[in-house]
Amino acid sequence: MQAHEIDYTIYGEEMQYVEIELDPNEGVVAEAGSFMMMDDGIKMETIFGDGSSKDNTVMGKIFGAGKRLLTGESLFMTAFYNTLHGKKHVSFASPYPGKIIAIDLRKFNGKFICQKDAFLCAAKGVSIGIEFSRKLGRGLFGGEGFIMQKLEGNGMAFVHAGGTTATKELAPGEKLKVDTGCIIGFDHTVDYDIEFVGGIKNTLFGGEGLFFATLTGPGTVYIQSLPFSRLAKRVWASAPQGGGKDKGEGSILGGLGDLLDGDNRF
Repeated sequence: MQAHEIDYTIYGEEMQYVEIELDPNEGVVAEAGSFMMMDDGIKMETIFGDGSSKDNTVMGKIFGAGKRLLTGESLFMTAFYNTLHGKKHVSFASPYPGKIIAIDLRKFNGKFICQKDAFLCAAKGVSIGIEFSRKLGRGLFGGEGFIMQKLEGNGMAFVHAGGTTATKELAPGEKLKVDTGCIIGFDHTVDYDIEFVGGIKNTLFGGEGLFFATLTGPGTVYIQSLPFSRLAKRVWASAPQGGGKDKGEGSILGGLGDLLDGDNRF
């Protein structure tokens, strides 16, 4: 299916959102919960799968939607259409602090691989599927498991990442070692594998996990500085446990310090 041609603008710095401009009869699909705002005249519709019409049979639609369950997503997506004359706008927000990255699939020969929770929205006609790993080691230890998301088509797609992003252009045979959780996505020409950190001290006391992700070119790689899983672990570790005190707050004087610094919560 020929993807709809959409224009867009990304706003913000740390908490970004993308505004999509829709001509009459143009549409965009998005993950449930990413919607922010839209102009009057845009029709919102919940659809089964991604609505790319890759397989219009009943079983094809069921299988296509069912694959999304394997990536931890809902069976349904939300489509937004401009049903009136003139240009209309609809906006989608990043779910946590970071950046929104615009992916022109035509520049990636119609296919881009990303982590399974990175997808935000895309032009109507883009297929959002799954990419299975054929390597046992990558599946068991690669952080993203056997399954990643696969974006296919000839339109625009948008993915989100945590913290600051880096883009690396890998030459043929060039290898980049990355923390497994810091990968946003990569060109389908990039080979993705895992590598043991090695060394007893590194393994026991390094605190960086047991494996690196190794990305070998040619192709483009997108990296994030703050994966959501890492952010969530830090927040959880600092949260009060069992009614206890917040980690890292107060002073060395304990309760007396709380009185002095104004923290008088019970």
